[in-house]
Amino acid sequence: MSDAVRFLLGDKLVEVKDFDPQTMVLDWLRIGARRVGTKEGCAEGDCGACTVVIGELRGDAIRYRAFNACILFLATLDGKQLITVEDLASDDLHPVQRALVDHDGSQCGFCTPGFVMSLFAMAHDEGWKPGGVGRAAIDEGLAGNLCRCTGYAPIARAAEEVLARPVDDSFSANREQTVSALRAMGRKHGLQLEYQGRRFYSPRSIDELCQLLARHPDAVMVAGATDVGLWVTKQLQIINTLIYTDNVPELHRLEINQGKACLEIGAAVSYTSAMGALCKFYPDFRPVLSRLGAVQVRNAGTIGGNIANGSPIGDMPPPLIALGARLVLRSAAGRRELDLEDFFIEYGKQDLRAGECVEQVLLPLPDPGAHADLQFRVYKLSKRFDQDISAVCAAFALRLEGEIVQSIRICYGGMAEVPARARQTENVLLGARWSQETIDRAMAAMAQDYQPLTDWRASGEYRMLASQNLLQRFYLETTTTEPVQVAPPLAALQVVPIPVIGEADRS
Repeated sequence: MSDAVRFLLGDKLVEVKDFDPQTMVLDWLRIGARRVGTKEGCAEGDCGACTVVIGELRGDAIRYRAFNACILFLATLDGKQLITVEDLASDDLHPVQRALVDHDGSQCGFCTPGFVMSLFAMAHDEGWKPGGVGRAAIDEGLAGNLCRCTGYAPIARAAEEVLARPVDDSFSANREQTVSALRAMGRKHGLQLEYQGRRFYSPRSIDELCQLLARHPDAVMVAGATDVGLWVTKQLQIINTLIYTDNVPELHRLEINQGKACLEIGAAVSYTSAMGALCKFYPDFRPVLSRLGAVQVRNAGTIGGNIANGSPIGDMPPPLIALGARLVLRSAAGRRELDLEDFFIEYGKQDLRAGECVEQVLLPLPDPGAHADLQFRVYKLSKRFDQDISAVCAAFALRLEGEIVQSIRICYGGMAEVPARARQTENVLLGARWSQETIDRAMAAMAQDYQPLTDWRASGEYRMLASQNLLQRFYLETTTTEPVQVAPPLAALQVVPIPVIGEADRS
């Protein structure tokens, strides 16, 4: 039996049934709902013209975040609030719209609705401190919205005005009613849709998810759809069975496990949600996370999805592997753990059995009692600074005892068919003096670790030279007293308390 998808469109309850589960929110808005303010620019989550805002219950509050409607499956809106540019103005312009008008923030206007919605989300995000948002943070917050007319300066001035004080609008005034409406739509059991042989499931527990995977081992699992969405919009693939994992509460755990001395990151935890915890323990995650897609992509994309996808150019596996992360896999038969680096077998093949899914990433916490301090860096090379896929991603984790390398882990993405450790390079460094002479020998040994391919992102020769130079850069940064700042800190980044659990709390 097929259910209907229920959500709030603005403040109105909408029920949609008998539709293709592969329908994107953008297509439904423009064709089904005739809301044409949301534009299609790239259909791949890059330009931001299709930006909408999703409101979700988090306890007794509503969390508003910006998403790309072009790669957002309509069925994933169940139980949420969808806000488009048409919902903002009532008798007068919304404060965000008024600021853009006053600062001449629109030229041709095609991209303007997307900017409006991104600014609306920023204005309603508790992480943005009114009056304390600098230009660098605004630029990062709007990096997912492109303007061909190059109108960024007036848009940034409009953002500064909007974010200077708490926003006063109908969404703030009607928050309690919206919370009640969203709570009334909550499901105790999973959502099931079927249309012309295509199926969509949204389980509400890890056990229900595992049962579905046992019945449908060939199903495509999707959380943020930042990759799977492009299978539909760009490759025109037909996906017979989709399983949406974002409503599984166990996959959203972000907790400190004292017994294992690790941070447990659920597979459905988004980059945005994980950023505070990752940067609290390892501040050098910040530069690569700030360039991993844009806000809309980081709000949707998940760390578990980036790993399960198995791409050799994914940006999360190299730093996680360098830090010694482990993976928890789950199926109806139970759990198993393995080192993250062992999960990647060859291109397109991971150690994931039929009916199995990624449940957690276990990231070791810094050891305060370690004899030597950990030096950790992540570097990303791409043709474009923001919103671009890496040509090379490098991660280094080093401990020195005096001038001697006590331990070293190096992992690169983009250099092999899977994210891979530089074992020969590590062997040259381990136990040796941390010196330019040792680095020279290690750089030469890197040719034994990798035979990088040439593609449209970079040639094999460039990748090898760049990877060697990144090791040189790491050496220079760890032997100088002058700080090297790769990316400006995001003023709005809030490090929230992370739940702490002990072994006795686990079942």
